[in-house]
Amino acid sequence: MLPTFRKLLLVAAAIMLAACGSHGTAVDTIWTARYVVTMDPQRTVIEDGALAISGDHIVEAGPRATIDAKYTAAQRLDAGDAIITPGLINTHTHAAMSLFRGIADDLKLQEWLDKYIFPAEAKNVDREFVRWGTRLAVLEMALSGTTTYTDMYYFEDTVAEETKRAGLRGVLGETIIGMPSPDYKTPQAALAGTEAFLRTYGNDPLIVPAVAPHSIYTNSDETLVACRRLANQYQKPLLIHLSETKKENDDALSARKKTPTAALDSLGVLNGWTVAAHGVWLDDADLAILKARGTGLAHCPSSNMMLASGVAPVVKMLMLDIPVGLGTDGVAGSNNDHNMMEEMDLAAKLQKVSTGDPQALTAKEAFAMATIGGAKALRLDKLIGSIEPGKRADLIAIRLDQPNAVPLYNVYSQLVYALKGADVSDVMVNGKLIVRERKMLTLNQPEILARAEEYRKSIAAPLTRKTLASKTP
Repeated sequence: MLPTFRKLLLVAAAIMLAACGSHGTAVDTIWTARYVVTMDPQRTVIEDGALAISGDHIVEAGPRATIDAKYTAAQRLDAGDAIITPGLINTHTHAAMSLFRGIADDLKLQEWLDKYIFPAEAKNVDREFVRWGTRLAVLEMALSGTTTYTDMYYFEDTVAEETKRAGLRGVLGETIIGMPSPDYKTPQAALAGTEAFLRTYGNDPLIVPAVAPHSIYTNSDETLVACRRLANQYQKPLLIHLSETKKENDDALSARKKTPTAALDSLGVLNGWTVAAHGVWLDDADLAILKARGTGLAHCPSSNMMLASGVAPVVKMLMLDIPVGLGTDGVAGSNNDHNMMEEMDLAAKLQKVSTGDPQALTAKEAFAMATIGGAKALRLDKLIGSIEPGKRADLIAIRLDQPNAVPLYNVYSQLVYALKGADVSDVMVNGKLIVRERKMLTLNQPEILARAEEYRKSIAAPLTRKTLASKTP
């Protein structure tokens, strides 16, 4: 009989061979596809590409033959005739408002907020509303290729719970507003609740907690300053709406003799990690301030168009190297979907038609805004936004076998102008597969859709009565 020591050596060798195969380094997963669009600094596109994934991160991307020669994997995902890209990054939304989808359309922002959204929230929003609204939103986002989203809403600890349950990545901001809200009745209570939220999720692998004062026009200066102080204390982002409408700018100029950007800067609110949504009505001096402060901007083309808010000067922003991402905004009349593929298409076309220049925002630039540009706007570009060794494995595969996907001459053109959210087949976040062949693996889709219909009935009933009453002679 062999000595026990030699037996142990042989067993160990057998285990190593089983793990690593006869050649190559063992990794958890290898993905392959017709193209890998990396969005690295060189904007490398790999034909017949593959990438090796270990744990939560990317090990290497390259030609399929190279990856297969260097690595063996416990799991393989052959996406076939598809494009693998970084996951899409939604830099501004209000996820739970998905349960208000279409409640009030074709209105100006202030009328939409004051007459419909704020009253509807006061009557309907509680923790369970937020839970199911978030489930509906992250289901829609994941199935259309979003792997990271930035949120501003109420009961944000519940938003975080549901985001983690679904397996998405989130930059999640607890709303602070100068009126009674569904979760906190005063800004002071909201600040205290936000601090608890920051402590709970301060080191979470998927959640970046944030402080989210709604805007300069819904908060006092004292509250805005306190929000900045709190964000800086915990080294987390401050999220805020900024210069979304001409009215917001005109009101600030009338009351303060300063634009909203200049007013926030004078208060020190922009001194730190900041993500500002919209930025439609920014002049050159405002852009210079935002550039100097390193503020990230979330451009929301669908929302700005639907509410007739205006056209953000995106080309100027990019020329100044201000980090700009794309956002869907909420889906209750300011957009009505969470489809980032649509936002890329609209962002490019909106800049072209508004400037009269068909090259104003190219397809490659628009796709960058939805990936690495969004990551830079959130100051997360060292972790996500591109396919590079060491970055988190946040990936999507987009099919190329549908009529709208052929023929293909340029991958960026196809991604921005031809492919749709429904073409996304597979989604991975932090190394975990959450969508496979268009099936959400982490959520119960039929249950979510059924609950959404229940909420529709309860929300619509008083609206119907109000409409009927208004028509009564």
